[in-house]
Amino acid sequence: QVQLVESGGGLVQAGGSLSVSCAASGLTFSNYAMGWFRQGAGKAREFVAAINRNGASTYYSDSVKGRFTISRDNAKNMVVLQMNSLKPEDTAVYYCAADGGLAVNFRSASIDYWGQGTQVTVSS
Repeated sequence: QVQLVESGGGLVQAGGSLSVSCAASGLTFSNYAMGWFRQGAGKAREFVAAINRNGASTYYSDSVKGRFTISRDNAKNMVVLQMNSLKPEDTAVYYCAADGGLAVNFRSASIDYWGQGTQVTVSS
């Protein structure tokens, strides 16, 4: 079965950096656009970043653009979200997601597979 397993969440001070990773199995990884969503306490799940199948194109929400970087390694079936200049408002559970469609159309309704989530907490 398909599994997306996130790792690397934790606690960091504002202004710091953190990297979260997602290891995929049970699917042909290079056939999927990959990305990240997040959900803060009491908030709706929101799009963070996406990357197309070959890693050539990336997309970001306005709230993280310039601070976060998404990358993938198709040989290792991994996708990584590097988060810099973190803010308390970045505190959320971060979910890895796989979409068999186009990365440019990455949204909750089109996701085929979800990870279980990893907590990222940014203290002020």
